[in-house]
Amino acid sequence: MKNDSELPDKLELRFERKETLRYGENPHQAAALYLDPESTRPGAARARKVQGKELSYNNLLDADAAFECVAEFSEPAVVIVKHMNPCGVGIAATSQEAYAKALACDPISAFGGIVALNRVLDADCARELVKIFLEVVIAPDAEEEALKILSEKPNVRVLITSGMPDPKESTQTMRSIAGAVLVQSRDEKVFEGEPKVATKRAPTESEMKDLIFAFTVCKHVKSNAIVYAKGGATLGIGAGQMSRIYSAKIAAIKAADANISLKGSVLASDAFMPFPDVVEEAAKAGASAIIQPGGSLKDQDSINAANASGIAMVFTGVRHFRH
Repeated sequence: MKNDSELPDKLELRFERKETLRYGENPHQAAALYLDPESTRPGAARARKVQGKELSYNNLLDADAAFECVAEFSEPAVVIVKHMNPCGVGIAATSQEAYAKALACDPISAFGGIVALNRVLDADCARELVKIFLEVVIAPDAEEEALKILSEKPNVRVLITSGMPDPKESTQTMRSIAGAVLVQSRDEKVFEGEPKVATKRAPTESEMKDLIFAFTVCKHVKSNAIVYAKGGATLGIGAGQMSRIYSAKIAAIKAADANISLKGSVLASDAFMPFPDVVEEAAKAGASAIIQPGGSLKDQDSINAANASGIAMVFTGVRHFRH
């Protein structure tokens, strides 16, 4: 909904260069990191680097994406990001358990990835982190023993932020296009009220917990986004496809490649389903519940397909396109 009051007629920006980077997205592109002197939001840009190689342009983008995603969760959580998309997310009683869940989702993509935690990095988790090649580890803090363990991999960049960003903070984000800057308010919500049951069968309590988790992850996956999840862990993620059905197919393929069964899982979609094909794909994969924004003129087709397969479906009324 349009709101001119928070968007000024004239936008004056002043950023201070923190450092010149080796290069941008590719070696032939120049790049630098500039800081907003008025911002105090914890993240990769202001983190203290305690070890590792120089941070690259891509490292900073990925670390920021991972840290913003992991900040969504109140439970101990770990997010693994590759090329701006989560390739595994887990919540558990400890960071070590959450990391194991996240890694199991897509261990191939996790190679050379960025790991973000929302708790102090402890030694138990650090021992697991050094078992594979990682580019960056970012956390609000770390135990001395954990840092000593990570020092076994001196090239791994370890970032300490001294805090977590508030996912509900009402700030603005910017993107550049040719000759212009696009400004928008931050996507600071996951839900608006309670999800509305659209099918004959309502989700069970455990299904609803998984649905909320999956939709929260979906907010941070590039559109079109599909996330399968169960038990506080992502099982398959399909991202950045031009057709939603192909994101669903890719998510299922990812799970199969990791030898993960999707039976009894839930599926989250970042936007409404204009056709029943995603519901049919979810049924074929073994999912028992679906969460999506709703709002398509053909919502009833998806509802009918869910009812025919005994799948519970809820609508959130909130879309999370991410470009």
